[in-house]
Amino acid sequence: CFDMMHYGHCNALRQARALGDELVVGVVSDDEITANKGPPVTPLHERMKMVRAVKWVDDVIPDAPYAITEDFMNKLFNEYNIDYIIHGDDPCLLPDGTDAYALAKKAGRYKQIKRTEGVSTTDIVGRMLLCVRERPVSDNQSHSSLQRQFSHGHGQNIDDSGFGNGTKISHFLPTSRRIVQFSNGRGPGPDSRVVYIDGAFDLFHAGHVEILRLARGLGDFLLVGIHTDQTISSTRGPHRPIMNLHERSLSVLACRYVDEVIIGAPWHISKDMITTFNISLVVHGTIAENMDYTEG
Repeated sequence: CFDMMHYGHCNALRQARALGDELVVGVVSDDEITANKGPPVTPLHERMKMVRAVKWVDDVIPDAPYAITEDFMNKLFNEYNIDYIIHGDDPCLLPDGTDAYALAKKAGRYKQIKRTEGVSTTDIVGRMLLCVRERPVSDNQSHSSLQRQFSHGHGQNIDDSGFGNGTKISHFLPTSRRIVQFSNGRGPGPDSRVVYIDGAFDLFHAGHVEILRLARGLGDFLLVGIHTDQTISSTRGPHRPIMNLHERSLSVLACRYVDEVIIGAPWHISKDMITTFNISLVVHGTIAENMDYTEG
């Protein structure tokens, strides 16, 4: 589904790509998600943009079915020359309790990858609801609609206080190995035009992808500064960020338009910093958190 796409989804795509030479990703339609899990938070066009932006993805199939059907499986094998259908090790069940990948398994064309520990859509929903609850009453208008939206599905139960039984804080434990797995492992060339952009990149979304794409088009190497949790809290309020520094760093690193990140970038860009990283151009976007992103 790739709804509310996060670094766990990106890590699944990284693992899947490592199993072959090309990765084709099916993005499930809004109607199929609604029928099987409840209405998606992120519409199909935004989920498509997010998946396309992941650097391990070679092709994307829109409006994929939630369950692997005989017709869709034949389409994958015959039109896309797919060798294996891949899913995480978490169960994917239909409303009637049957396995959505049963046909692929029966055909011997199914492979399984490990789920990324420490993050899930349910976990992120819990963090969002906690942030909404901690805001002043005057800012709490969206709480009931947010609660209703997530209570239709996504695998969690919301109690009277507006919280599910998932985690409300990050259980992600960053390691150098994970950072290396997501990194491009290369620096700018001697004559490269280095473009720098910084920000929170909290709950990485299609708008972030678009501004990074535009920034990358202004040079040869895109360096992204990611602000610390403390910096974001001091500028946006104690309820932010929802994702911690290393979680946000992985989401940005997974984006195909990004060449390198500064984890814990300073709020103010100094002359020394510009010299050290040989920055040719500093880019800054406008803040439009309340605007719906549509493909231009």
